[in-house]
Amino acid sequence: MQPMNDAERARLRQSLVGNFLLLLFGLGVLGFLVAVDRAEWFTLRPVSGTSVALSKAATVRTDGKAAIVEETAKR
Repeated sequence: MQPMNDAERARLRQSLVGNFLLLLFGLGVLGFLVAVDRAEWFTLRPVSGTSVALSKAATVRTDGKAAIVEETAKR
């Protein structure tokens, strides 16, 4: 086996870095396409009963004498 000179090492290093960057780009595109298809993963939903109550309390509008609670879409 012949020892590698500096030019061969540099070429091998550039090749490995290029392949790694191409892999990262492919994984990024794959992650983007999966995220676009699964939009429901990014909706905020209340976790506990307390957070549901706080959410409903924040959406209360006063209209004259009575308070009207806006209906929230349930999924």
